Amino acid sequence: MVYQEDVLKVAHYFAGLTLEEADILRRGMSWKFRERNEFHRVKQRFFENCKERGYADAITAELWRQIESFANYAFAKGHSASYAVESYQSLYLKAHFPREYMVATINNGGGFYRPEIYIHEARMHGARIEAPCVNHSRVETRITGKVIWLGFHLLKSLEMKVAEAIVKERERGGPFSGLSDFLDRVAVSLDQLILLIRIGAFRHSGKSKKELLWKAHFLLGKSRHSQPGPQLFRSQRKEAVLPPLESGPFDDAYDETELLGFPLGSPFALIANRPAEVLPALEMARHIGENVKMLGYLVHVKNVATRQNTPRHMQFGCFIDEAGHFIDTVHFPPVAARWPFRGRGVYLLEGRVLSDYDALSLEVRKMEKMEMVNMVEV
Repeated sequence: MVYQEDVLKVAHYFAGLTLEEADILRRGMSWKFRERNEFHRVKQRFFENCKERGYADAITAELWRQIESFANYAFAKGHSASYAVESYQSLYLKAHFPREYMVATINNGGGFYRPEIYIHEARMHGARIEAPCVNHSRVETRITGKVIWLGFHLLKSLEMKVAEAIVKERERGGPFSGLSDFLDRVAVSLDQLILLIRIGAFRHSGKSKKELLWKAHFLLGKSRHSQPGPQLFRSQRKEAVLPPLESGPFDDAYDETELLGFPLGSPFALIANRPAEVLPALEMARHIGENVKMLGYLVHVKNVATRQNTPRHMQFGCFIDEAGHFIDTVHFPPVAARWPFRGRGVYLLEGRVLSDYDALSLEVRKMEKMEMVNMVEV
């Protein structure tokens, strides 16, 4: 028996149950349904019919055991076929249209991985990633050629009504020429405007973030909210003269990490003290059995309980190296206890390169999370 339909056939043709009774047996494979009286009645009829047909008790008992054990793996053939078709179609799209596929996955709410990983995968296929922009982005992420404009939906704490208003006004009145023009046309609070400025949504204006933040406070004043409306003549807003405002080289990365959950540039550029002579993922095949050092950005951790059923567990890690290639790691219980994962970031990995059926991994002996640079460093 492979599908639920096979259970129906066995119950009907072998045990002589009616199709209605066989369907009760199929539905009864659910533990919740199994508590109902109908299931126990059909089970009794199953054994009675088999005995009347002259089957040996051992054969009947074994067949029933297989039906019960099948409950853990039961699957409808129609579902199986539809999933097979969808899987094949998805694989085709990912293979032939990888950038578009990743954008669609992000807009669909992602999957096993967080949006950052799908964005990374698109970049590995030649995409250029752009932060949300008031003149190009939509609510959802969009792609034009090889350029992916991240959508406002990825921006934490940004209200959807603000994102929708930006897109609607841009389609009605054309691109925004600058911050003043934006405030004249879109109703937005100071808090929401600050989010847009910090993510670089007004970078087309040629003004720095700090200039724009200062200007936002100046223009909105005590009202703290723009009040656009129809105007016969557009009044010229007074421009304040600002002193030179300094910006650190890592300001954008920290703003992106806070507002998107990840930096758009390489996280490896944010390491405070870069270690020397680390092995890239593509060189692992040349060092099988050797102890090496590797640098990886954490993607995912899987915890697995040991057979001894003790609190101790082993772990499997997935990282990305600086070139963007994946590193699989194995952390046995003593190592997992002594060198635990400490959240998202870049880790220095020390261990032995393993090859299992041509699949390369790193058996970690020591692991240390790297410190990041200070935001104000120059």
